[in-house]
Order: sequence, then C-alpha cells, then structure tokens
Amino acid sequence: MSALAAPLEAFFTDRLVGQRAASPNTIAAYALTFRLLLEFTSARGRTPPSKLDIAQLDAPLVAAFLDHLEHERGNTATTRNARLAAIHSLFSYLALHHPEHAGTISRVLSIPPKRTEVNLVTYLNEDEATALLAACDQRRWTGRRDHTMFALTIQTGLRISEVVGLNRADVTLGRGANVHTFGKGRKERRTPLVPSTVEILQAFLAERATAPNEPLFATSTGKRLSRDAIEHRLAHYVGLAQATCPSLAAKRISMHTLRHTAAMRLLLAGNDVTVIALWLGHEQLATTNIYLHADMSHKQEAIDRVTPLPAKPGRYRPPDSLIAFLEAL
Repeated sequence: MSALAAPLEAFFTDRLVGQRAASPNTIAAYALTFRLLLEFTSARGRTPPSKLDIAQLDAPLVAAFLDHLEHERGNTATTRNARLAAIHSLFSYLALHHPEHAGTISRVLSIPPKRTEVNLVTYLNEDEATALLAACDQRRWTGRRDHTMFALTIQTGLRISEVVGLNRADVTLGRGANVHTFGKGRKERRTPLVPSTVEILQAFLAERATAPNEPLFATSTGKRLSRDAIEHRLAHYVGLAQATCPSLAAKRISMHTLRHTAAMRLLLAGNDVTVIALWLGHEQLATTNIYLHADMSHKQEAIDRVTPLPAKPGRYRPPDSLIAFLEAL
C-alpha cells in the first residue's frame, strides 16, 4: 500500500507548479476537485484524508464520486468532466511514480468523460447591451467603475480572469490604444480599443489616480475585485435593465456572455472567424466556430444563395385503413 498524501502534494508542487507553471485558477480548480474527492472518500471509509492510500481511490469509488457530483451536489455534466480531467491528470502522474498500482491507475484512467449537449451561445443584442450599460448608476463611483468594466468587456471580449487581473499599466490610451493581457494558457495578447471605449476609460482613469501596478478595477478600499464580486454586480444591473429591456429576463447572463457578445459583434460586422479567434485568444479555431452556429443572419444569407429545388408538392393519398390503425397506436 502506498500513502496518497505525499504524491498528491508532489503533484501540485512538482507537476503543476514546477513543470507546467499552471495558473492560479487551474491550481485552485484542481485543489477544489481533490478536496471534494478526499472528503467523499473519507466519509465512505471513515479514514482521515491524510491516511488514505492510493489503492482506495479505485475506479468504482471515482465513478461513485462523479455520480455524487451530479446527483447530490447538482453539478452539470461539464463540471463533472472538468473534475474527471483533474483526476486523470493526477493518475497520469501517479502512473510514473507508483507502477505497483498500475492496475488501479489504468482503470481510473479508462473512465470516459460524459457526453454533453452543445448549446447555442448566449449573447446580447445591441438593445440589450445598451440597456445593461444604461442601468449602471453613473452618479456613483462604483456605477462608473462598473459601466467602464462592462463596456470594456463587451468591446474587447476579455475573460473574467483577464478583467480581474488588469492593472493600470495594462491600458494604453492615445495612438494605438489597446489593452494588454495574459490570457488562458499564459498567452500574451494586445486587444485594440475603439474611440468610444478609449473615451470611457480616459474619464474613469482621470477620476482616480493610481500607480501603474495597481488594479484597474478595484473596490472602494483599493483591493482587486474578485470574480464573484464582478458576477454579483453584473447580475444586479441585469435585474435593473430588465425594466427597460424585458428580453434580458429570458437569458442567463454572466461575464462570459459579454465575451460572447464581443465575438458576435465582430462576426456580424463581417470579420472572418480566424480574425475573431485571434481577437479572443482562442488556440483552436473550432472553439470560435460556435459563433457561426449562433448567427441566424449568416445562415439566412447562405440559404438565400441556394437555387430552390424544382420539387412540387405531392398529392395526398389516404393510407390503407389497417396501416392507418397501426400508425395511430
């Protein structure tokens, strides 16, 4: 039997931090996954997490844990698959250092991800985006901050993690105005800013003098806004905006919805998906193709260019009475 504690700690320090230079978001997500898994395992076997062995994390237990996530914690299949990916990453690491558990490890690695439905992306049309920005109370500093933050996201399509991580020095105004970010996978990119966004940022930055290394969007005490705080502020303004734009009530809106909105605005302006992929920092072009499925205008233009089939409506013939009886069952 091999204790789990030491290799699990080494997985974080050696593999994630030392070898992969994983982002804080990735480390936090993996840490939550294993905290949930260890608590689940400990409760079933009444063994403290620090005393668990690798052999106890076998395929039936991992499968039971995944079922627990969906049916007891109410996680979606997407979240389930993300937790499974973290577990697979750990067991791939264990396979190199603990070959004596090869059988257990291979059976866990053979657990497949669950197939998920691919839904159309949700985005805001022009009226909805305008209503959201108008809902921000610009008589207060927090309202002006939130208005600037949402306007910047709708124009640039930044991820919420990128918005959270922005410092004052990351914004360049004037000639060649842009915002500088390190995105997913530590990919560096600069996103151009349009004149209207530059004007909003200039007014916001002129109001509060900050050092270059201080957060661009901060709390009233100067601390960096958290992801939860930003999502909470967005939900608040969406609720207010529904009074003037009722269509918002039918949509689940998050900061990622504003990112989708930026992509759809680029697509509807006639930009190629390869340009949009570069703009958003997508590594795979297939990720950007989801916006083509969401845009009905492009589909309508495509069908309008197709020559109609020379087909004529057929003449209705009533079915045989016995066939009609069977079809009605």
